[in-house]
Amino acid sequence: MRSLSLLAFAAAFPAFAQTTQPVATPARPAPAATTWLIKEGDITLPGFRFKTGETMDLRMHYTTLGTPHRGPDGRIDNAVMVLHGTGGTGKQFIQPQFADELYGPGQPFDIRTHFVILPDNIGHGASSKPSDGKRMAFPKYDYDDMVAGQKAMLEAIGVTRLKVILGTSMGCMHAFVWGETYPGFAERLAPFACLPVQIAGLNRMWRKMTIDAIQADPAWAGGNYIAQPQQGLRTASSLSIIAGANPLALQKLYPTRPAAEAFLAEALARNSAGRDANDYIYQLDSSRNYDPSPALEKITVPVLWINSSDDFINPSGYGVVEPAAKRMPRATFRLIAASTETKGHGTHTWAKFWKADLVRLLAEK
Repeated sequence: MRSLSLLAFAAAFPAFAQTTQPVATPARPAPAATTWLIKEGDITLPGFRFKTGETMDLRMHYTTLGTPHRGPDGRIDNAVMVLHGTGGTGKQFIQPQFADELYGPGQPFDIRTHFVILPDNIGHGASSKPSDGKRMAFPKYDYDDMVAGQKAMLEAIGVTRLKVILGTSMGCMHAFVWGETYPGFAERLAPFACLPVQIAGLNRMWRKMTIDAIQADPAWAGGNYIAQPQQGLRTASSLSIIAGANPLALQKLYPTRPAAEAFLAEALARNSAGRDANDYIYQLDSSRNYDPSPALEKITVPVLWINSSDDFINPSGYGVVEPAAKRMPRATFRLIAASTETKGHGTHTWAKFWKADLVRLLAEK
């Protein structure tokens, strides 16, 4: 099983890199009907109703890899969905640390045989979000709304079942919501980097501190800012860096004060780039109602639940995992040990740490 770099992957499969039209694969033997396709699209959901009762015509943007296949019943039977974290987009899953391990020939989501769906969730990417114009008048969406939007988007493109939902961070929490709200829609769940309990304790505190920092910046102006409130966003970026980091790796990589401070300056610039203050407030606050803990028994499909021990946001030792896993009859939990190679909370997007586990999940019947 050979891992391809993105450059090699794009050379082998030109459709992956730049086209929205099917292109026959010239570089590898394949059945004549096999095509390679990367496509972006938008679905408009007219009059989408949020839990608050607010409604709007909602745009859901998505990226797909591969080609849908229809089984004897006429339904698409090879779809998988990958869900991003807070502030992310579906395109993050075309980064090398994910794509190189999963999409190539013989790999878990081989796009010759799988139809991979990468949504931009409500409030993110090219989907409807506050910065489109509504600002703080945008409907106050939560995770239930985001999952409902995903389901409506899937049905609009003809997908009524999924082989697996793989979700990272916020997407991890969405996977638990999916398992309880729409049992059986996904045949398997792979939630990575979250806990199936309400967002409380330090997790809620750093989110609330971030929201408060943005709103305390006079330039925020109640959400009607002329320019981004840079003071508030700098504090937000600082908290985000702390929450997502692996302290052990940072100590090894930046063992001197000048090195650490140089990295911090670069990380702050990168973390703040392109961020909209209102969007970020909504993204963080959308977790406010999340709490799948009362109904975990509804999740009866195979579950691969993975956290990492260097995750500041979802640390081990809370006493949550063991009793929660026992309530899901087909759940397997794995805690990735911290090392200088793991990525803190972001370990979820580095497929090399959990690829073998995913292969085993996909083999379950």
